[in-house]
Amino acid sequence: MEREVQQLVDMGATPAQARAALKKYNDVMQAAERIFDGAFDHITDDSEDVEMKSVSERAPSTSITRTATPDDDEDGAGDDDEDGYGDDAEEDDDENEYMDYDSDYEPTKGDSGQGASTADPYAGIFFSKDRREEVIEVEEDPDVVTVSLGKEKEKVKLMTQGQWMKGCPEGGEQGFLFSQYHELSEGRCPCPHGCGATVPRQKQDFFALFSDFSTYIMHLRKIAPRKCATCRKPFCFACGEPMSEADQKDSECLFHCPNLQGVILGVGLAMVEETYLDERLEKVDDKIAKPAAGRRRKAADTPSPHGSASMDDDDFVVPGIGKKAKLGTGYAGDVREDHSGQIEALAAQKLKDEKLANLLKSVRMYLPNLNRDGGGKSCDYLPHPTTLAHLRRRFNFVSSQLLRNDSLLDMSERSALYFELLEWLETISCHEALASMMAMPIMVPSSVKSVTTRKSSKSGPQIRERTIVYEGSSGPRELLEAIVIQAQAAMKGLEAGAKAAEGKAEMTEDQKRQTSDDKGKGKDTPKVSSEENAKLLGFCKRILGTAKAIDRSLRETKGDKFVERLHAALPKIPGTSRGQEGADVIVGAKDSDEDVEKAYVDWAGRVRFEYCDLTIPPAQDAPEDETPHYKFFYNTEARMLANSDIPRRSLAIAKELAVLTTNLPVAWNSSIFLRVDETRVDVIKALITGPEGTPYYNGCYLFDIFLGPSYNQSPPSVKYMTTNGGKYRFNPNLYADGKVCLSLLGTWSGPGWVAGRSTLLQVLISIQSMILCDEPYLNEPAWASCAGTAQSKAYSANVRRMVVRTAMLNNLKNPVEPFEDVIRTHFRLKARSITKQLDEWLEEDDGRGLNSDGGMPHSHGGTPRASSSGNGFREDVEELKSLLARLAAGEDISEASSSRS
Repeated sequence: MEREVQQLVDMGATPAQARAALKKYNDVMQAAERIFDGAFDHITDDSEDVEMKSVSERAPSTSITRTATPDDDEDGAGDDDEDGYGDDAEEDDDENEYMDYDSDYEPTKGDSGQGASTADPYAGIFFSKDRREEVIEVEEDPDVVTVSLGKEKEKVKLMTQGQWMKGCPEGGEQGFLFSQYHELSEGRCPCPHGCGATVPRQKQDFFALFSDFSTYIMHLRKIAPRKCATCRKPFCFACGEPMSEADQKDSECLFHCPNLQGVILGVGLAMVEETYLDERLEKVDDKIAKPAAGRRRKAADTPSPHGSASMDDDDFVVPGIGKKAKLGTGYAGDVREDHSGQIEALAAQKLKDEKLANLLKSVRMYLPNLNRDGGGKSCDYLPHPTTLAHLRRRFNFVSSQLLRNDSLLDMSERSALYFELLEWLETISCHEALASMMAMPIMVPSSVKSVTTRKSSKSGPQIRERTIVYEGSSGPRELLEAIVIQAQAAMKGLEAGAKAAEGKAEMTEDQKRQTSDDKGKGKDTPKVSSEENAKLLGFCKRILGTAKAIDRSLRETKGDKFVERLHAALPKIPGTSRGQEGADVIVGAKDSDEDVEKAYVDWAGRVRFEYCDLTIPPAQDAPEDETPHYKFFYNTEARMLANSDIPRRSLAIAKELAVLTTNLPVAWNSSIFLRVDETRVDVIKALITGPEGTPYYNGCYLFDIFLGPSYNQSPPSVKYMTTNGGKYRFNPNLYADGKVCLSLLGTWSGPGWVAGRSTLLQVLISIQSMILCDEPYLNEPAWASCAGTAQSKAYSANVRRMVVRTAMLNNLKNPVEPFEDVIRTHFRLKARSITKQLDEWLEEDDGRGLNSDGGMPHSHGGTPRASSSGNGFREDVEELKSLLARLAAGEDISEASSSRS
């Protein structure tokens, strides 16, 4: 028993805990699991001395400072009867099996007072990201040995115990990893045929890190099938069990036992992780060495909870109007960029992707797979316990980084790698023992609490101990859903073009002229083949197919309750607006500002992008085949392009929609909402809420957007609609007639639209950050040096008066279609904040009369008054505050009277 006690002590248990666990559980690994799960935390150390090994001999990843998941009991995860995790579980004398997180255990009718058919055994376990674990991990210098490969020899590093166990915050999994490493790297393997012979095991047998995975596999095929030197009978060097002649074949020998499968996946995924990290380091080095060459968007290292646009500060050049914007706004069309290294960079990226994809494909052969060609192997039916540990830490790391790429276009261009990633996800989800990891949060290192360095002995190598804090983040299926949303949007754009081609009728002369005319915004370009469209469409279908396959497998292996809980936590897919998106968002007077802000951002993230019907109902006597009219400034242009088939345009719109669905910025301070016609994806309406710190703050500003016949070789058409019937000019760049003055749109001098590269998202962010700015007076070039002057302050005061009357009060009383619910929910959730804002604006008002053209210098004829009561501003503020109070109280203000001009 002392040997078993020492093993548990090496894993981090105290001698007293080890003895108590072994007394209850005869198996060392079962005892280790229960110790790491806290079942024996109440046992204090006894007086017996147990010799402790040096730190170099201890389990590197032992969770000595592990902390329990906070508040488990509050979310139901600590229900002893339901999940088997309770501290009292060991009190049951009849309990001989530990139920881990992948158990299919379901309570009977006697458990928790409910039937097994309705119980959800996974409640509170799989979907909470609130977990936090502290783990001590050890880094040590690896040994280097020479390994013989037939006639050739290769110097290889040996995987250390610290490397083998690195990144594993789960106590039970640490025990399995520790046990397998020591079983396969030391001691002797006895002949199973009873002749008494043994064969020594060494680290280089199973833990040699060769230059490539195929060499490692060749090495294992050489050493795994053994013949006893004494009795000459075959056996497996990994598990110590007999092997048949069929098992000894090169194609079968590595599928003989779970032990081989576990070590192959562990070493193989370590190579995958290292290859991926090496590529990322190369990108960083290239970026530092050549910052101007071929810049590309990159995947975020951490997920964005609200999908805001992530752009490098120097990816875009800000047009030279107004103040310098806080956000990137567009490529510099008038500036020549150096593209000399771009083609080389793309070619290099393709080679790296192919290398990683080929490695993933080679390792995937050894994943547990009951559907493999020729049928499942023995190890497929009973995977080694370390298999899930390898997947949850190493594969999850690589896959989560790739799935956080927020560009569907980039994924499509790197399809070789992403197709292989999707194959992995499907294969994992189809195995009952692994499928649950698709829904489980990924544990990622959030911080390093401490680092200590010591020597294992006087002459030994240095050992570094790190205390790492792991926290839960989005799981694989949740990360995939963000890509699913983009794929659905892209398919909608592509299918719209396909439907137009199917129903294509003879074009009129005006339509032909419209299609070929790019209004001088861009150069004529030859019509492209639909091959690229078909490629993107195929990639999107593959993504959707993978998501459906995962859900189907989870439903078959884990049940309906599991899938329902999973789907409830997934990002919601943009759909058709029903006009009640904010009705379920309730905030009370007692809610803190932080709670209200969180509720607002969560709501805005759900409704920022939707499809809706923007058509005008046809007259009763209208012909059935008449082209519909749209509630839209560009109605005529849209109708002229009905049934047109322009492949380049369809592809550009598909890519645009994919980005917009998940990248529109939403925040308490300012958000962008989009509504796209469900049948004409080129017909778009946008609503931007004014940014904090500006005279536009919390106002709602509507824009009509049309993606014309030459999009995106030329910019979209954009019209500003919040003008009080064409009377108010809110900004030097926003005219009363709706003109939007912006170089990206070709309506102002400066850096302009770059064909094929600039996007609608850049246009929207340009308007949000550059036009709706803190000192709009400076947006007029002649006044750019007048910051802080009396004229600038007077201009901002006048803007505030127009904003309250039109962008706030009028919009609240008569919300514009299709943003009725968005506008009312925006003002309801921010009623408390806007009321304070209005009081501040009232104090800052200069008493001048409202100037409809924005208070341009030539019209500053008015003189300051003693108060704001004479200009109607106070009355507007009081009426708006009254409506806000009614909204906050839950009253219906839809019948509010029309505002005066």
